[in-house]
Amino acid sequence: MPKRYQLPSFLLGQVTQEVYERWLRRKAQAQVRRDHRRGNETAIGEAYRAAIHSAVLESGGLDSYTGEKLNWSIISKYDNDESQEHGRRYKHDFALLPTVDHVNDGMGVADFKICGWQTNDAKNDLDMPAFLTLCQAVLEHHGYVVTKRG
Repeated sequence: MPKRYQLPSFLLGQVTQEVYERWLRRKAQAQVRRDHRRGNETAIGEAYRAAIHSAVLESGGLDSYTGEKLNWSIISKYDNDESQEHGRRYKHDFALLPTVDHVNDGMGVADFKICGWQTNDAKNDLDMPAFLTLCQAVLEHHGYVVTKRG
């Protein structure tokens, strides 16, 4: 019998079904808690698990904003004690750790993107237009010319 949240084929050999399900439950639980604190009493775990799983499938294993290949083999391996001991150097090793990013403000229907930890840190609470403006400003400040394709 297939699992409700079957391990995506692009994650085979990187993580087990059990590790993926644990990660999915924990990420959904954290997002529900966060959204409840923001006042969204309609946030429920099952809807968030489904939305996060859909975002994982949509990502194809890549950062939804940068297109970088995420390191799924390190999910659930971050160690707070190690981080305290080694600081930035330790966190740098987790730059491509898959994380869950809210597309909206968390007050409506669950809507997520999957991205690397470094991307999520940089994006923070910005919506996509504001994030793109920030990225453009950083690049132009460092001498790059930014033009939109298409």
